[in-house]
Amino acid sequence: MKLLLLATFHQALKEAHPYRLTLKALPKAKPHLILAVGKGGAWMLRAALDRYGEVPYHLTLPKGQDALGLRAVFAGHPLPDGESLKAAQEVLELLKGLSPKARVLALVSGGGSALWCLPLGISLEEKRVLTEALLKSGASIREINTVRKHLSQVKGGRLLKTTRAQVRVLLLSDVPGDDPGVIASGPFHPDASTYLEALSILDRYGLAFPEARRVLEEGLRGRLPETLKPEDPALKRLAYRIAGRNLDLLEAAQEFLRRQGHRAVILSDRFGGEARALARFHAELVETLRAHRLPFKTPLFLLSGGEAQVRVRGRGRGGRNLEFLLALYAHLQAPLYALAADSDGLDGTSGAAGALLTPEVWDLGLDPRPFLEANDSLGFFERAGTLLRTGPTGTNLNDFRLLFVD
Repeated sequence: MKLLLLATFHQALKEAHPYRLTLKALPKAKPHLILAVGKGGAWMLRAALDRYGEVPYHLTLPKGQDALGLRAVFAGHPLPDGESLKAAQEVLELLKGLSPKARVLALVSGGGSALWCLPLGISLEEKRVLTEALLKSGASIREINTVRKHLSQVKGGRLLKTTRAQVRVLLLSDVPGDDPGVIASGPFHPDASTYLEALSILDRYGLAFPEARRVLEEGLRGRLPETLKPEDPALKRLAYRIAGRNLDLLEAAQEFLRRQGHRAVILSDRFGGEARALARFHAELVETLRAHRLPFKTPLFLLSGGEAQVRVRGRGRGGRNLEFLLALYAHLQAPLYALAADSDGLDGTSGAAGALLTPEVWDLGLDPRPFLEANDSLGFFERAGTLLRTGPTGTNLNDFRLLFVD
């Protein structure tokens, strides 16, 4: 069963590969400039160049990722750095120099928020520290990006406002609901959120950051321009398509399992909230299935996606998928097989894609409570010996969870 879980995850990644998804979605007209950013950027760009031939391009990738022989700027992720600043400035200058007849193809995938970073009114260091605090606060990706958009010169559609060119955007979605304005903080897309909402998010999670608040308050008073709004005429120059999403990953896994003769159900592609609460929901569903064979007949596989959050209170070693599995282990009354992983190959700060639960983990008799109290899910799965290490996968289609209920 363990081998089947692993085979399903790897087959899903293969079927929903960014090169394959991008080739299907590319527009017919050859662009004059290609901009690629994010964890799927290299494969997306490679697909475009294979289709169109030589085209001027700019590629920004996370440090340590394979550029596939392409010229790239390697920038910080999940926290921006000086190279993130450089990349954003270069992209801004490229866009400013284009004519109204120019065609831009933007290939955008998850991670772009950190990789293109040009702060508005605050220093790069302040933006880094604020980003880290937001990531640890338990805020959703939508909330995090609302704040980041209003402290940026490039996010929230501001890049579209800087150019006169025609812009076509292809996106790989790493956010629940596939909102293009949230993916990579929507550098070319309209944003309905406001400076007031950004301030309220800081209040909600108890984040002080006086310099950031000063800028947001200036924006609230009308002294700084808002992000691109849905009624802006610049949007006449924008076209976009979601080339790949979490559901593609889950459906590929479901079809693979069916070909092996197994029943598989997709629960949702947009689960969010606290990883521990999401684990409790899954555990309660498993126990109901085991007791009553409702709402589905067993045996079967349960698939789910989306993106959970972790509110870091302890050491903070791990990621949302490891935290999910640790909490699932704590809630279940009997062993099961399960896998949870981030499709990009890196779950939080763990260095692993995720992990597995197997009956052998229960045999070890590990107490989950001290690990949960310390937010040390990595420590637990190091002890269990079931970490899943893939390295960067070159894509980012959000989280992948697979449970077998017999």
